[in-house]
Amino acid sequence: MSSFKITGGRQLKGDLQPQGAKNEALQILCAVLLTAEPVTIHNIPSIRDVNQLIDLLGDLGVRKKVLSDSSIRFEAGDVNTDYMESESFKQKAAALRGSVMLLGPMLARFRKGRIPRPGGDKIGRRRLDTHFIGFEKLGAEFSYTQEDGGFYRVDAKNLKGTYMLLDEASVTGTANLLMAAVMAEGTTTIYNAACEPYLQQLCKMLNRMGAKISGVGSNLLTIEGVEELHGTEHTMLPDMIEIGSFIGLAAMTQSEITIKNCQVPMLGVIPDVFKRLGIDLEIRGDDIYVPAQEHYRIESYLDGSTLTVADAPWPGFTPDLLSIVLVTAIQAQGTVLIHQKMFESRLFFVDKLIEMGAQIILCDPHRATVIGLNRETQLRGIRMTSPDIRAGVALLIAALSGRGVSIIDNIEQIDRGYQNIDTRLNAIGAEIIRL
Repeated sequence: MSSFKITGGRQLKGDLQPQGAKNEALQILCAVLLTAEPVTIHNIPSIRDVNQLIDLLGDLGVRKKVLSDSSIRFEAGDVNTDYMESESFKQKAAALRGSVMLLGPMLARFRKGRIPRPGGDKIGRRRLDTHFIGFEKLGAEFSYTQEDGGFYRVDAKNLKGTYMLLDEASVTGTANLLMAAVMAEGTTTIYNAACEPYLQQLCKMLNRMGAKISGVGSNLLTIEGVEELHGTEHTMLPDMIEIGSFIGLAAMTQSEITIKNCQVPMLGVIPDVFKRLGIDLEIRGDDIYVPAQEHYRIESYLDGSTLTVADAPWPGFTPDLLSIVLVTAIQAQGTVLIHQKMFESRLFFVDKLIEMGAQIILCDPHRATVIGLNRETQLRGIRMTSPDIRAGVALLIAALSGRGVSIIDNIEQIDRGYQNIDTRLNAIGAEIIRL
């Protein structure tokens, strides 16, 4: 297990280039299985989760040609579906949450899919019912065995289009069902579909491959099934979670940072939420400039009541940035209530922040009140462990803003979502040593 040793209290200055979007990458990479023709993908982030999925595709027989540091051409002309029954597949797929999205394209093209119960972040219950109920509505048969930690199977001689109303606007569920439906017979309608930019990107890519998807960007998708899909070229968006993380980092460390090539129109309410914390932002073309701020004041509602920042399905605020908003509020002036609605364990890292000197009241598993220190007290360095990707980066931001030395263990969690974060931050003035 690796660790970061962080010397806090340094002001950073410079440009940061966000990586390709992790959550988009996991969907787009699975989609290469839908065609035997070459698919070229650009702006792929070199992070643990994405690299594990690329390796898993290789084990399935997908050939790849590395074109540059972030561009790869994939060709799934000779997929070995029997590999899905192997012990090696069970072990590798179980370690990766995104592996569940292999099911949709495998079912569409090969009429069968297998997946062990996937792993990933320990942030609470993340059920898969939406995926399998949707597959069954398309005509697939679903079975589950509890041996070896759980194994899911879906089989279908023929997929037929249908109407489905999703029980939740699941991003991975929508992506999985969308990929299964593109080659189903007839028309499929998915209502209460997730409409995140990642899903919009997937829809646009599939349409370029020959799919017929309408309603892109809305929660009502209509898919006319086609017999086959073709190759394409796709460039992924910059990672909106990393962009938000850099905004919070700049505010907490009083740093002057320019975040480059952000595709600002695709960020939704993210810049506005950070502005409500009092953070100055300047949109310069497609860049976001964050000046060094000694103080930032949290807004109140018009009636004077405490601001609440809560997650919601897109175009609401993404749950992946609530940990960043929470840590950023520590040195603000004022009070904010953080309401994490989707995952019941995602706020359980705040005890480490409290140990560092933050004023946070954990109201229940879903809500925490942050009382800003307004820089009257500086956080102190401690030893802590990263429980998940986003909490890990929140702890990293806290450590960089504090005094003294902090150690963060289990940084493999951070590496799952952030590419060379230590090297990139060191280049603009941080002092992070990988142990």
